[in-house]
Amino acid sequence: MDRETHTIDAENKSLGRLATKVAILLRGKHKRDFARNKDIGDYVVIENVEKIRFTGRKIDQKKYYRHSGYLGSLKEIPLKRLLKTKPSEPLRKAVYGMLPKNRLRAKQIKRLKFEKSK
Repeated sequence: MDRETHTIDAENKSLGRLATKVAILLRGKHKRDFARNKDIGDYVVIENVEKIRFTGRKIDQKKYYRHSGYLGSLKEIPLKRLLKTKPSEPLRKAVYGMLPKNRLRAKQIKRLKFEKSK
């Protein structure tokens, strides 16, 4: 099986619409011999991820949560602050949520790469 490399320019593209295209390429759903139990997806390289477009008031209102499992340890980080520290993280999280929740997800998300802007 040979994997192709798809390069996608994220400039002025909506987060969710771009994430669905990336998830389809990572899973291999665009291929003729797709099977849900096989890992036949391709590599995806995203360029200009810091220029991605957010619709509505998501940039001000959206928050990402994480929890360590201990009482009172719920942490939240607003999208605006996350974009300053790691601009590729919102897209990675969106794609991660669209992949199947099984052992293939860890292998598939490793094929998602982000190009450093110059």
